[in-house]
Amino acid sequence: MVNLVRRWLRITAHAFPGFLHLRTVERFQTGVTKSAETVSSARVTVIVLQKPAIASLDRTAPLPIDPRQLMRDLQAFRDPRPGRSGWELAITLVPFLALFALIAIAVKAGYLVALAATPLAGLFLLRLFIIQHDCGHGAFLRGRAGNDWIGRALGVLTFTPYDCWRRSHAMHHAGTGNLDARGFGDVDMLTVREYRERSWLGRFGYRLYRHPLVLLGIGPAYLFLLRHRLPIGLMKEGWLYWTSAMATNLATALVLALLIALLGFGVTALVFLPVLLSAASLGVWLFYVQHQFPNAHWESADDWSFHVAALHGSSHLELPRILGWFTGYIGIHHVHHLASRIPFYRLPEVLKKHPRLRDLNRFTGLEACGTLRLALWDESRRVMVSFREAARAG
Repeated sequence: MVNLVRRWLRITAHAFPGFLHLRTVERFQTGVTKSAETVSSARVTVIVLQKPAIASLDRTAPLPIDPRQLMRDLQAFRDPRPGRSGWELAITLVPFLALFALIAIAVKAGYLVALAATPLAGLFLLRLFIIQHDCGHGAFLRGRAGNDWIGRALGVLTFTPYDCWRRSHAMHHAGTGNLDARGFGDVDMLTVREYRERSWLGRFGYRLYRHPLVLLGIGPAYLFLLRHRLPIGLMKEGWLYWTSAMATNLATALVLALLIALLGFGVTALVFLPVLLSAASLGVWLFYVQHQFPNAHWESADDWSFHVAALHGSSHLELPRILGWFTGYIGIHHVHHLASRIPFYRLPEVLKKHPRLRDLNRFTGLEACGTLRLALWDESRRVMVSFREAARAG
C-alpha cells in the first residue's frame, strides 16, 4: 500500500509541477520528512500533506494588470485623427441645432408634444459636452489652440466656462482616489469617521446633499445655471479664469437674447431649460458612478499611487451601444483616467486590444443605479457603504 502511494506521489509531482513539492515526495519515499504525518496500523498508512511553502501557480488565472505598463501600452491610442474628430463634431452639433430648432418652432406653434423630443436633444448636448471634455484633455485635435477654441465655443452651449472647467477637471484627474486631495471637480464624499465627527446639522446637510433628488435634480441645475457663472474655487488664480467665466456668460446671454427675440421668452425657457437640465442630470449621474461604487479605490496621500487609483478607482460603465455613442464612451472611465489623452472615439478600440479591461470594475446601467445609495467611504473595510450600513457597523 505504501509503495503504491509513493508511486502515485512521484507521478503526480512530475505530471503537475507545482502541485506537490518534489522534495517532499523524495523525503516521504526515504521516510525522512516533516511535511507528512503518518499514522500506521497493520501496514495501512494515512498521509496528510502540508501546504507547500511557496504557493502553487494557477496557470489558468490571469496575471494581475500592471497599471504603469498598461499606461505605456495605451500610448498607442493617444493620437487624435483630425478628420474623424471633425466628423464627430459635425454629426453631433448639426443634429442638436436642427432638433432644437424643430422643437422650438413646434412649441411656438402650439404643439407641446414636441417637448417629448427634449431627452433626445439633451443627449446630443451631452455629447457636445463630451467633445468639450476631450478638448480640455488635448485629445480632440492635435494642436492646443484648436482644442481650446472649440472647447470655448462649445462652452457657450453647455453653460460651462471652458478654461475654468479644464483647470478644475485637471485637478480632479491629478487627485483621483486621494483622500487628502478631495474637493476639486468631483462629487463630495466623506469617510465614515468624518461623518461621525460632524455635528447633527453637518450630518443632516451631508445626507441632504447625497440624496438622489438633490444629486441628480437640484445639484445639476445649481451647477450649470449658477455655480458656473463665477470661477468658484479659482477666483484668486489669475485673470484667465475670470475672463473665461465672464466671456462665456456674455456669449450665452447673446445667444439667449437672440432666441428670445425670435421665439419669445416663454418658448425659449420652455425649450432650452429642459434640454440643458436633462443633459446636466445625466452628465452628473455618469460622473457619479464613475468613482462612487462599492469597491472603489481610496487611499491617504502617503499610500496613494496615481496609476493604481486611476485604474482601480474608476469604473467601466457598460451601456447599450446607442447610449455608449451618445455618452462618448466615457463609461470606459478606468481607461480614460489612466490615459486621458485618448480621444473618446478610440476608447472602444482599447477594450478590443486589452479584453481583460472589460470586466474590471464593470457595471451595467441598472447595476450602476444601485450605487446611488452609497454615501461614505469605510476606511477600515475599504469599501463604500450606505448611511444605514455605516450606522449598523458603528
